[in-house]
Order: sequence, then C-alpha cells, then structure tokens
Amino acid sequence: MFWEFIATIFAGMGAAGIALTLRFLSRKKLATWWIPIAAGVGMLSFQIYTEYTWFEHQKTLLPPGVDVVRTAEQTAFWRPWSYVFPQTLRFIAADLKNASHNEHNPDLVRLNLYLFERRMAARKITTVIHCRQQARADYHEQLHLPAQGEALSSEWYVLAPEDPMLQVCR
Repeated sequence: MFWEFIATIFAGMGAAGIALTLRFLSRKKLATWWIPIAAGVGMLSFQIYTEYTWFEHQKTLLPPGVDVVRTAEQTAFWRPWSYVFPQTLRFIAADLKNASHNEHNPDLVRLNLYLFERRMAARKITTVIHCRQQARADYHEQLHLPAQGEALSSEWYVLAPEDPMLQVCR
C-alpha cells in the first residue's frame, strides 16, 4: 500500500508536469489553476486504474492449480462509475491441485481456500467438500466428518450444483 501511495503521488506530479508543459507551450495563456487540477485528475485516474486492474493482476500471480472460484463485485456511491462498471475487490481462490481425499470416506475432499481482498493480506482457510451431498464446511478440530451415508450437521453449507468448488470432485 505504501508503494501505491508513492505511485499515486508520482502520477499526480506527472500530470501536473504535463499541464505545466502545456502552459509553457501556450506561452502562459493556459491558466495556472489547471496545474493542480491536472495533478488531482492524474491521481484520481491512477487510483481508478489500479482498482480495476487489481483483480486481473492478482489472478496472474496465482500459482498453477489455484483457480478463482468466486468473485465479489462492489459498487459505492463515492465511486459513481462503479454503478456502470462494478469493481471486483474480493475473490476466493481454491487450491484444487493439492486437494486431498479422505481415507475413510472418499466423498470428502479437503482443500485450501485463499481469500483475497483489496488492500488486505490474503487469508487461508482449510475447508472440506462433501462431493456426494454437494456441501462444504470450514475445517477445524471439532468438525464431525460424516461416514458414508451419514447426514450432515448444521456446520455444512449446501453448494449450488454449478459451484466451481465442486471441480475438486471430478
């Protein structure tokens, strides 16, 4: 975040420099108030650019076998352009390559989910997918792993049949 702040400052200085050059080329016919306006527009444009390119950039940094399974697009009244073009500021990636099947119940698959959010550190959550019943639960020591044919407890969340997390079951 520190480097993004520095880059924003330099974007403003660059835009102000362009306005200053235009003022010089126009033989000072361009008003001086265009210089701080250009700096502000440059900084705002850079921030908007980084907001919209953050998700695609983060996807390129994921190692092979880690796929994006869910995204969250957001709009905000202080970003009026986000109503036209919503921004992806959070997503979940699953480590499908390193998923492991349970020895006692082959319907259960354990995998790591990575939660990414703009300007936050990534978090890792270990989760268990029940392939036959299309459900998932966050893994912890007290989680009851059902035997084959056993009903699921209330800790399990039903997944939609087209949920990308179910790729691990194929």
